[in-house]
Amino acid sequence: MTIARRRLLQLAASVAALPLVVSPVRAETYPARPIRLIVPQAAGGASDISARLIGQWLSDRLGQPCLIENRPGAGGNIGTEAVVTAAPDGYTLLLVGSFNTINATLYDKLSFNFIRDIAPVGGVMRNPLVMAVHPSLSARTVPELIAYAKANPGKLNFGSAGNGSPQHMAAELFKMMTGIEMMHVRYRGSAALLTDLVRGEIQLAFDPIFSSLEHVKSGTLRALAVTTATRAPALPDIPALGEVVPGYESVGWVGIGVPRDTPAQIVDKLNAEINAGLADAAIKARLTELGGAPLPGSPDELGRLIAEQTERWGKVIRTAQIRAE
Repeated sequence: MTIARRRLLQLAASVAALPLVVSPVRAETYPARPIRLIVPQAAGGASDISARLIGQWLSDRLGQPCLIENRPGAGGNIGTEAVVTAAPDGYTLLLVGSFNTINATLYDKLSFNFIRDIAPVGGVMRNPLVMAVHPSLSARTVPELIAYAKANPGKLNFGSAGNGSPQHMAAELFKMMTGIEMMHVRYRGSAALLTDLVRGEIQLAFDPIFSSLEHVKSGTLRALAVTTATRAPALPDIPALGEVVPGYESVGWVGIGVPRDTPAQIVDKLNAEINAGLADAAIKARLTELGGAPLPGSPDELGRLIAEQTERWGKVIRTAQIRAE
């Protein structure tokens, strides 16, 4: 075989192999450009920090930047709507959370149906609240608090970050399950609420562990319970409300969602990467510092959590006749 003929056969073999090599280049490989992760809350809170943690992990694993975009307002509805109307191509993600399951009933007129229009990808973090009281309150345990409220109807008050906020819903669920009455004091955000609780202007709040932990440790607030069914790693010596009020659970959580009709292979790829991140020791440690815990699982598992919480908070909202402010 001459050198020229050998070279011709080599070229022919190379041409025959070309479709196998270049076809993945022609068909866009996800992700081929930066991804946006819309956080429908202000920067700086535990949810925002968890979004940035998982966003950085996705950036490193997927080889494209995952850009965090905060779009707070209307209890999370503004950011959610931005993702509902985005192209279902995997390049616009939404930090979903328990606020979405509350808003589904709290708001009479939404331009979207959260369960229908957002496809679940995977959980990120469970973040319990802590039932904290000012030390001037005589009650040192949950049973003592319930007894005090029943003996002094209308004298116990609690603060929240507004109607329908997770703090408000946790307190309303507690009222429903214990039969006590408490006066609701509304604030325009968690910071002002916590300031007044520390000052003793209000007596009680169901506050995120992330923001109240240092006050509990220093003794400026007294923790009576955490709102999970079991104890929280951040406060292992504090009982769970479920130990005292069987069946009680009110847990904040966040996860990732995408517009409906996003291809299943993209959802599965994102889910796999998120779960890998939640298994990483550094991310787990950081979530613990935020007072939370990883929330791994499949898209279906997150979907079931969303459905269950939408039903639960819908019942509380209707029973307590809560309206959006």
